[in-house]
Amino acid sequence: MPPSDVDSKLLDILVCPVTKGSLDYDREAQELVSKKAGLAYPVRDGIPIMLPDEARKLDD
Repeated sequence: MPPSDVDSKLLDILVCPVTKGSLDYDREAQELVSKKAGLAYPVRDGIPIMLPDEARKLDD
């Protein structure tokens, strides 16, 4: 079963809740990545979970 994709229109308007900066969609990892904040927000069943407490810290 392929992972659920996030709607492209939604990706165009979503920003990082911490930095208000842009996000990169990592389809394979099912995450929205904020390089500026160093966080990766999970995408579950096609729904981005945009809570800093739910985000994974990126490794340097």
